[in-house]
Amino acid sequence: MDLLKNGSENAKTKIILAHGAGAPMDSPFMVFFAEKLAELGHETVRFEFPYMQQRRETGSKRPPDRQPKLLERWQEVIGAERNDGQKLIIGGKSMGGRMASLIADEVGADGLVCLGYPFYAMGKPDKPRIDHLMDIKTPTLIAQGERDTMGNRENVAKLTLASSVEYHWLPDGDHSFKPRKASGRTEEENWLDAMEAVDQFVQKL
Repeated sequence: MDLLKNGSENAKTKIILAHGAGAPMDSPFMVFFAEKLAELGHETVRFEFPYMQQRRETGSKRPPDRQPKLLERWQEVIGAERNDGQKLIIGGKSMGGRMASLIADEVGADGLVCLGYPFYAMGKPDKPRIDHLMDIKTPTLIAQGERDTMGNRENVAKLTLASSVEYHWLPDGDHSFKPRKASGRTEEENWLDAMEAVDQFVQKL
């Protein structure tokens, strides 16, 4: 199991980040958040789910593993990386963050960070994937683009989640926080905005 680590092992906080369904742990998005959070004093750890590892090894595109296999990999990484001297924050991009949210309470994480939560599958806003978020106890931050096609600000406002969940909205951002040119914002501004929100959230825990 390959891990990518940034920051000091002596950091007070360890943030484990999983990738989304379509891009690996060393995508520009993942690299940005891992490196910038490490610069702010957190240790960051990235890993890949089995299907993405196989995709890297064989070069052939594979669909994501089924949920039990994804959760099993999360458990393996947490088991290997947990350090009683550090606060443990788990999360990641889209699917990676969603899988972390399913086990956050079970593993006793100190915090959960979702970078673009897939509230519903594309085109299915009537079937939100939030049952576990209605009573999640782990302090949770969801950083979300305002026009995310898997959970925009208007649709998410209609949902009732646990009081442990807070949002940070990225102006005009899509599922990867990218705004339209006409908004006057840049993608990097939204990435920085989200990264600073994660840092502040973790500092409060």
